[in-house]
This record gives sequence, C-alpha cells and structure tokens, in this order.
Amino acid sequence: MENIVLVDAGPLIALFDKDDFYHKSIKRFMSTNDFLLMTTTAVITETSHMLDFNIQTQIDFLKWINEKGIIIYEIQQKDIQRIIELSTKYSDIPMDFADATLVLAAEQTGIRKIISIDSDFEIYRLLGKERIENIWGLYT
Repeated sequence: MENIVLVDAGPLIALFDKDDFYHKSIKRFMSTNDFLLMTTTAVITETSHMLDFNIQTQIDFLKWINEKGIIIYEIQQKDIQRIIELSTKYSDIPMDFADATLVLAAEQTGIRKIISIDSDFEIYRLLGKERIENIWGLYT
C-alpha cells in the first residue's frame, strides 16, 4: 500500500471548484503525482455538499471518482466506537466525522500519508501516537 494516499475533502473541493484558492495548485499537484487515492464515503459526502453550487460539478466529481478509480474505504458499524473515541479526544479542535473516518482508515489500512489542506492532520495521532504525514505540504 505504499503508493496509496488518503485524501481529505479540501483538495477534492479545490480540484473541482475553479474559484477555490487552492484550485490551480491542487490541480497541478494531482496531475504531476502518480498516487492511488483512497477516501471515505464521509469525505465524498462532504465534498459533494460543498460542490452543491452546481449539480454538473457534483456529477463531474462523481464521474472522476469512478473513472480514476479512487478507492473508497468503507466504515463499518463496529467502527463507530473508535470514531467516538477520536471525536472525544480531539473535541477541542474539533474533529469532524470525515476527518475521524480518515484517521480510522489510516489505522486500519496502514496507510500513513494524506493529502489535506487542513493543518488538523498535523495534530491527529493514530493508535501508538504515530502521525499521518500530510504530503500536500511537501509539494507546495
């Protein structure tokens, strides 16, 4: 799983919203890197909601997921307890549900890299206090 990278909603929103501050840089980043992307349905939902200004943009986003073959990591009912633990631990930030699902995905898959515009992933820690490396900062 070394070439698979988790992706948060911010970069996905920026990729499809031409008015987003990060649109050009994230577009360049995505086109010059050969990562397989993994995200969760919570992140897809958050992204779709933020792209609700245009139904065609939402459809383009969903087509892109389908065509690019983004891996969708499924959260199970049994995972809710860990999400509660993470949300409680980071309630002062606060950690939203989508971020919690990405941390959970990292814990369960062993993927330790993420693309996120948010600095929150610098704070979040996995079981064993390991961190997820935000590679967006390495390329910007």
